[in-house]
Amino acid sequence: MTSKHKLQPLFSREHIQKKIAETAKTISDDYRNKKPVMIAILKGSFVFLADIIRALNLDVTIEFVQISSYGSSKTSSGACVLHKDITTNIKDRDVIIIEDIVDSGSTLNFLIKNLERQNPASIKTCALINKTVDRKHNLLIDYYAFNINDKFIVGYGLDYDEQFRNLSGIYELLD
Repeated sequence: MTSKHKLQPLFSREHIQKKIAETAKTISDDYRNKKPVMIAILKGSFVFLADIIRALNLDVTIEFVQISSYGSSKTSSGACVLHKDITTNIKDRDVIIIEDIVDSGSTLNFLIKNLERQNPASIKTCALINKTVDRKHNLLIDYYAFNINDKFIVGYGLDYDEQFRNLSGIYELLD
């Protein structure tokens, strides 16, 4: 892969797996004897979803949504567009939204409002990365593996203009 961008390592694959195991244990404990619907936001969360469901001690239903707010920019436009919705009936079901990274909160806020109209029993959020920034929306991230400052990161499913998703670690993208 050729790129004009420099990458600064932040989290190794091994460290990511350790944090995912800890997060999965907490979720498994909280949802004991339940079968939550895990709704992953494509494309960035697919790697995280695959690893966290394997680490869970639960039976789960998997769903995907595709929402865009970035395009090929490093900042969210704030305008969300739903490209793919769920097909599972979530009425009276526990829902866990799986997100790669939460920064402005616009995408997550948009999805929560969309899902609430379907009357689930509960909606919780689970992110690989919880960015510690001022958010446009007051959101609680119920489960997360890492807190980071305001950096643009790639790898482990996270991309910049559809590049770098395949990296096994997480890196800061430097200009």
